[in-house]
Amino acid sequence: MSIVLVEGESDAVAIRTLARRLALPEPRVLPVGGSKGARRAAGELNGQRLVGLVDAAERRDFERVLMTVFVCDPDLEAEFIRALGVEGVEAVIAGQGELVSFRRLQSQPFQRAQPIDRQLARFFGGRSGNKVRYAGLLAEAVPLESIPAPLASLLASL
Repeated sequence: MSIVLVEGESDAVAIRTLARRLALPEPRVLPVGGSKGARRAAGELNGQRLVGLVDAAERRDFERVLMTVFVCDPDLEAEFIRALGVEGVEAVIAGQGELVSFRRLQSQPFQRAQPIDRQLARFFGGRSGNKVRYAGLLAEAVPLESIPAPLASLLASL
């Protein structure tokens, strides 16, 4: 069985949620605490079949120590935003009763000039626990035929 190395807990939640929705066995997913943790984790798991999921900016840290790496461009949240579309993501936010909060963020002077994908990224990263919580919610909401390519390919490789 493969072990999936990921940067953080939000990646792990998304993978586990999608695997469950696809009726796959729950994969062993190990958050390594940021891309620099991949080397340490790979060393500790020597001899195991390891694959990784990483954000584009950190791909080299994973590629130095893993043979198979799936890359989110630029990150997990952006992959889900593209897959669901802005309206779909806003529907998920609304379902959590937080659309007013997101609209408040959008009206802030610096945020007004930002593209909506950056506003959404700021919203997901702005509160403690939001990235993990929304990773699961977005993974639940994405249609199975629209799972982002890096996640679909990773799950298929398991």
